[in-house]
Amino acid sequence: MSTDVAAVLLFALAGFLIGGAYTTWKTTRPLAISLGVCAVLAAVGAVLWIL
Repeated sequence: MSTDVAAVLLFALAGFLIGGAYTTWKTTRPLAISLGVCAVLAAVGAVLWIL
């Protein structure tokens, strides 16, 4: 797999997780926080993968 494709997939995963965190914020805050943390990890992983 190309590094560009992997980074784009990780960024897409981060966006999907951010959307899930935003959606669940009012109903289940601990789940939303954990989704946000996972989104940050995916975005950082994508940036590190590019470097």
